[in-house]
Amino acid sequence: MAQEVMIEAIPNFSEGRRNEVIDAIVAAMDLCGVLLLDRSSDPDHNRSVVTIAGPPDAVVEALFRGVREAATQIDLFRHRGAHPRLGATDVVPLVPIYNTTLADCVALARGLGQRIGEELGLPVYLYEAAALRPERQSLADVRSGEFEGLLRDIHLPERQPDFGPAKIGSAGAVIVGARPSLIAYNVFLKSGDVTIAKRIARAIRERNGGLPGVRALGLLVGGQAQVSMNLIDFRRTPVHVAVEAIRAEAARSGVEVERSELIGLIPQDALFAAAAHYLQLPNFESSQVVEIAIEQSIAHSTSHPLGSST
Repeated sequence: MAQEVMIEAIPNFSEGRRNEVIDAIVAAMDLCGVLLLDRSSDPDHNRSVVTIAGPPDAVVEALFRGVREAATQIDLFRHRGAHPRLGATDVVPLVPIYNTTLADCVALARGLGQRIGEELGLPVYLYEAAALRPERQSLADVRSGEFEGLLRDIHLPERQPDFGPAKIGSAGAVIVGARPSLIAYNVFLKSGDVTIAKRIARAIRERNGGLPGVRALGLLVGGQAQVSMNLIDFRRTPVHVAVEAIRAEAARSGVEVERSELIGLIPQDALFAAAAHYLQLPNFESSQVVEIAIEQSIAHSTSHPLGSST
């Protein structure tokens, strides 16, 4: 039987302290019959990350309803948190999963962005693969200056939105895009000195000549230094390589890694790669995992029942 068409979306909302607000946003999205895969809130970042998946049209409708609900519930003039943000719905990435391509998600992201701009009256910026301007491919560049900076600069030609009005209200702006899967991963240091985390972030992120596909920030979260990362290509820079790089950089300042934190979901291949590295299994294959071996056997027996010809 052919696998269904499915995309994933990981909207980030600028609220991580009021559970009733996140409940309302998730409820608005769930009305569309999409799969709710994960929700994660952090009060220090004051941010929530929701992961949904389903048929493209259903996911896009769910995202629109979530953006609309967030715009009524979140006031950026009052919002404070450790994580950079541009709007109540800060960023909305669409990711191809089954029988879809990145190009498909680009078209969906642009259509969603246009609808948000026209129907909700919010300024919308397109990023990553969906960007209409090369200088807006990087999320960090689009979000530069954050909400407060956009209030000041949105009238400038270089800050004109791709869709919607060139004016800012309490819901701020929305960043919409399409990209491959990434891993959001934070590493906490045994230190309250945020300058150490900032130095490490500069050393490991790609744009400063560090690790390929790594974007990083140094933050102070709950009084503890944190290196916050997006690994946009975990096959080029696996999670364990990034963590060991942080560990080595931290040691230069006489600091140790205390723990790490996964935000949202992670591909199983990334976990297998980390396990194989730390267990020193250079020839490890996923088919050696008993649950996967069972799934493969069941799938094979369903496709080729005993006694049938192949």
